[in-house]
Amino acid sequence: MKQLARFIALTVFVISASFGMSNVANASQKTLDGSPAPDFTLKSRSGKNLRLSDYRGQVVMVNFWASWCGPCRQEMPILEKMFKRYGKLGFVILGVNTEQDTSKANAYLRDIKVSFPILYDTTSKVSKTYNVQAMPTTVIIDRNGKMRYLHAGYKSGYEKDYKKQIKKLIRE
Repeated sequence: MKQLARFIALTVFVISASFGMSNVANASQKTLDGSPAPDFTLKSRSGKNLRLSDYRGQVVMVNFWASWCGPCRQEMPILEKMFKRYGKLGFVILGVNTEQDTSKANAYLRDIKVSFPILYDTTSKVSKTYNVQAMPTTVIIDRNGKMRYLHAGYKSGYEKDYKKQIKKLIRE
């Protein structure tokens, strides 16, 4: 019985690691053309509906994530530090969980505390609108509601680019 449990645990680990590595291998960053960010309204963890356009005038990072995503789990504490550092300067993060079942996201968030708004895209409507094809996917939007940067996937070191881009947009 112990051998079966070890085999199952090893299999789950290998599959998880393989998925995480595929996200790393497919990670990409690019500067966008500044087209308007599609507006959306989603229910938040607090139960309130939040609308992207309500954050006009701030630099907004929309981070699409899932609890099963290894790179998302690695990135979440880094995002929290950035939110705390730049939040008073007109910066906000909207963490958009893409899972149909919000209980898994909520269980993860009990362990990893974040103070930025978490939204639930249980129907994947917003994820499809933003053409999310990798986990995590991050879109950084300027104060005028224009999409300026896209990060598909996550690799260690992206946080340096995030910080540069956020600082640049805060100064504009």
